[in-house]
Amino acid sequence: MEVVVVGACNTDLTSYVTKLPGPGETIHGHDFKTGFGGKGANQCVMAAKLGATTAMIGKVGNDDYGRATIGNFEDNNIDTSCLGVVDGKPTGVAPIAVDENGQNSIIIVNGANDDISPEDIDCAEGIISSAKVLICQNEIPRSATLAAILAAQKHNVASIFNLAPAVKDIEEDLFSVPDIFCVNESEASIVTGISVKDLQGAEQAANYLREEKKANIIIITLGEQGSYVLPLGDAKPFLVPCEKVVAVDASGAGDSFIGALGYLLAKVPDMPLKQQVEKAGRIATMSVLKLGTQSSYPSREEALDHLS
Repeated sequence: MEVVVVGACNTDLTSYVTKLPGPGETIHGHDFKTGFGGKGANQCVMAAKLGATTAMIGKVGNDDYGRATIGNFEDNNIDTSCLGVVDGKPTGVAPIAVDENGQNSIIIVNGANDDISPEDIDCAEGIISSAKVLICQNEIPRSATLAAILAAQKHNVASIFNLAPAVKDIEEDLFSVPDIFCVNESEASIVTGISVKDLQGAEQAANYLREEKKANIIIITLGEQGSYVLPLGDAKPFLVPCEKVVAVDASGAGDSFIGALGYLLAKVPDMPLKQQVEKAGRIATMSVLKLGTQSSYPSREEALDHLS
C-alpha cells in the first residue's frame, strides 16, 4: 500500500449560482450536480487517479449515498476493507454553492463520519503500517485523527495533516507529530491568530507554527499566490509560485493538492520538496478548470508531465 487516507466521506450537492447568497437571501441557481466528496475521500481519489495504491479508512451510512460512495472507491481501485457502514446515521453530505467566478461556500453535515473512533484506527493499524504515506484532515473526531498519526509515527510512515477545516484550539500533538502540517491562508489565520493574506503573513504564521507549536515541515497554500514552505532544520523557506488561470470551479482544489502531494511523497520520495510542492500545485490548478470536485481531478495520463 502506498497512500492511506483517514477522513470523511461525503456526498456533494452542488448548486451553481451567479453570486453566493448573503444572510437571509434567497437566490436562483442555474445548474445542480450530485457528486462524491469529503476531504479525505477527495484526497484519496486524487492519489488513486494519479496511480498510487490507496486505501480509505472512514465510515458511511447504510443508505444510497453510502453505497454509491463505496462503489466510487471501488471504481477508482481504492481498498475499502477498513471503510465501515453505520446503521442509524446518514452518509455525510456537503451542500455547496459555486458562483460564476468559481468561488464556493460549503456546509458540511458529518453524519456517519462522526462515528470514526480510535478503536477503528486500532483495527486498521495493519493497513496503516503497510503504507508509505498517511493523510489526515480535520473533518472527523480528532481523537481518531491523532490515533492514526501516532500509528503512522510508530511504523515510520510519513504523515500529512491538513488542518481543514481549521479550529483555534487543537491537541498539541497534531502540530508536532505529523511530518507535514498543511493549511491554506484562512486556516493559517484561524490557528495562529495572524492575518495571512500575503507572503509576509505566511512567513509570520509559519514561524509561529514552528516556534510555538513545534510543527515540522509547514506548507501554507496561498491560492493564486502559490505555496509558502518552511522546511526542516536550517533549510531556507521558499515560495512556490502558482500558474495563473481563470478558475471554473475551485471546489476540492486544496484536496487535489494534498492528494497529489501524497502521491509524490509515496512514489518519488527522493524528489526535492520544492519540486513535489510545485508539481502538486500544478495538478491542483488543473482541477479548477473543470466543474465538480472529484470529477474535475486529472487522470494519470492528463497529469503525466507533473508526476516524475
